[in-house]
Amino acid sequence: MKKHPTVAIYSGVSASTTFIERLIKGLVEADAHIYIFGADSGKPIQHKNIHYFVHGKKWHKLYVLLKYSMLLFLFKSKEKKALDVIINEKYTNKLLWQLKFYPVLYHQPDVFHVQWAKGLEDWIWVQNFGMKLVLSLRGAHINYSPIADPELAAMYQKNFPKVDAFHAVSNAIAIEATNYGAPLERIKVVKSGLSGKDYPFELKKVAPKGTLNILSVGRNHWIKNYSLALDVMFVLKSKNIDFHYSIIGMDDNEGLFFQREQLQLQENVSFIKTLPFNEVQIAMKRADILLLPSLKEGIANVVLESMMLGTLVISSDCGGMSEVVKTSQTGYLVPIRNVEAMAGVIEEVTTLSLETYQTMILNARTFIEQQHSMEAMITEMLDLYHKITVDNL
Repeated sequence: MKKHPTVAIYSGVSASTTFIERLIKGLVEADAHIYIFGADSGKPIQHKNIHYFVHGKKWHKLYVLLKYSMLLFLFKSKEKKALDVIINEKYTNKLLWQLKFYPVLYHQPDVFHVQWAKGLEDWIWVQNFGMKLVLSLRGAHINYSPIADPELAAMYQKNFPKVDAFHAVSNAIAIEATNYGAPLERIKVVKSGLSGKDYPFELKKVAPKGTLNILSVGRNHWIKNYSLALDVMFVLKSKNIDFHYSIIGMDDNEGLFFQREQLQLQENVSFIKTLPFNEVQIAMKRADILLLPSLKEGIANVVLESMMLGTLVISSDCGGMSEVVKTSQTGYLVPIRNVEAMAGVIEEVTTLSLETYQTMILNARTFIEQQHSMEAMITEMLDLYHKITVDNL
């Protein structure tokens, strides 16, 4: 069996997002050894191949700093001196960065995989010590943050050409990264993988009739474009379509509360706080439609999950969504910011026969199983790691 390189999956905390946790779990089950560095926020996955090197609160931070200072002094004194030069030149709070950097230098994984692009500059130094640097490209960090922040864009332009390899969740986001100097030949598109056993499929027995149950799931952020979604609901109400629309993950947006009141949608729209994953799954399975009105996405995980669970997706044509949502085949894609188009598609869904409704749902499930399998994601990520470590570790 080919020996896998040791890989640090770095998000800054020990318990991270659903995608990152799925990646870690899949890698260790494929017999890769994974290192986790950062702040201790829990250890959700226990496995013999996962090695947590994390720091807790005040006194534990001091212990970790002293421990790794001593270990480096005794066993890697030359490397410690070189890293200290980097820290002294770049940072004022030297102890904080020693706490973050020393464990990584001591354990020295073959690959250091940074999950969030905004933190890239802090980890360029690992390449000086033989570690290969991989960066994930996904979501806000690439799609719109550098547009709004010229300093961030400049940081990307400076450092993207230095990265050994990039992981992109969609073709669209890979192209976006080239605008900031990421060499296209170093970008590997690895689609988010889902395991069928985690998403039990139930084919809906009734077409969307009666009160239409529409659901959105996502954080409270302008990029999700929930304001447009409320305008869509106003159009549906004006057409006397019976519906209820719920947004999970948004319960404190003053502007949306005001808009709901102004449009007199209090009885039709519910704002729900962030829920545990299993409760979100239940809500998705019960919904007739999963609505994604976003202005920008990589490929939204909530869409992949809904398609796996058997809920019809209507999405704006943003980012990489056209790579999974095929109109009248696996769901519906509508132009960005087009209230009438989105309302029209929702209205069309209410006229679908049960056979057509079920066919699209089945098509969507099959598409995700074939194109977004967990096995394929792990195989392709391991291929990426092997490629940059020359396959002979």
